[in-house]
Amino acid sequence: MKSEAIDCPNAEPAPLAGSEDCLAPLRILLVTETYPPEINGVAMTTERMVQGLRALGHWVGVVRPRQRHDRDEAGTWTVPGLPIPNYPGLRLGFPARWQLSRLMQRLRPDLVHVVTEGPLGWAAVSAARARKLPLTSGYHTHFAQYSSHYGVGWLTPWVSGWLDALHRRCHATLVPTPELAATLSARGIPKVRTVGRGVDTLLFRATRRSAPLREAWRLADGGLACLYVGRLAPEKNLEVVERAFAAIAARDRDARMVWVGDGPALPRLRAAHPDHVFAGARTGEDLAAHYASADLFLFASLSETWGNVLTEALASGLPVLAFRRAAAEILIRERENGVTVDPDDAEAFIAAALELAGNAGLRGRLGAEARASMQEHGWEKIVLRFEAVLREVVLR
Repeated sequence: MKSEAIDCPNAEPAPLAGSEDCLAPLRILLVTETYPPEINGVAMTTERMVQGLRALGHWVGVVRPRQRHDRDEAGTWTVPGLPIPNYPGLRLGFPARWQLSRLMQRLRPDLVHVVTEGPLGWAAVSAARARKLPLTSGYHTHFAQYSSHYGVGWLTPWVSGWLDALHRRCHATLVPTPELAATLSARGIPKVRTVGRGVDTLLFRATRRSAPLREAWRLADGGLACLYVGRLAPEKNLEVVERAFAAIAARDRDARMVWVGDGPALPRLRAAHPDHVFAGARTGEDLAAHYASADLFLFASLSETWGNVLTEALASGLPVLAFRRAAAEILIRERENGVTVDPDDAEAFIAAALELAGNAGLRGRLGAEARASMQEHGWEKIVLRFEAVLREVVLR
């Protein structure tokens, strides 16, 4: 197979009848550089949207980079990819514009949705515009903010220009929060629409608490388990979590710090904290048990556009401490279902962590309300908002 070829292992479906009817099922071609089994918030969110749209009767085709140990999946087309530096397991798709154009010609989608702004995403935008197809995009990651964390801060203006240029070429850009919508609109990106994010409240729940798992963490009876879930990387502000737990451990020798995730910061963290628990990447019920078995969730990231792990922690009935931005700013009612502090105020974060660690009654009350507050945030409503924007663009 030529390196530029799109691998199409599955038979193409027949066009859906009545596509001009505003209530007819849509034919959507979704192009993304990350998708399960890759483990990250963008991949998980994208899969949820695809599953939700298909459940509503829409046809959704997915184009993504080929992955290791790939298997044929109905409605999926793959392209070659290259590994992303400092992101093992993730790949940038080749800019297969000509092949994407041919695929669009064969599949005749009503709309193309571009999830990521890499070479494959740009190729999809170019191909869709050339064919005059309705085009939407998603803004999931502040890649421009990552530059300073990897020693290339001088690239920030260039990265911002790259991202904005892609989204300006789309008929609508979908984002998780009104704050982000306002920011992108101010940068000249047209028709930014807020759709939010959901959480699987059946998977993530407090009843998954596991005594054997807590024993594996070497917790004494009644010991405090502090948890971080997410990519272990510089852009996640992990140093603040480290400092907060160090302050907790200075008062409570039985406390344990549990890190769930993988990334370039893992070797440094292991070397600096041999007494911490490093659980690696977890998924499904295993991940849900890790949330439910902890006692306090410490999340100090300032680079999120949303933060799926925060909603998963809340749904798991876990007291949450975070900086007041993205999902935390929208979902946390101060000292009712969680605690937030001003962004970049590390000292306030540490002080709040100490208070929560020392007050089991407060943690219990926050955790119970956290679980209750997530019951209205299932993925079904988010998928319906997403669908509404796609229909708006198709019928423009």
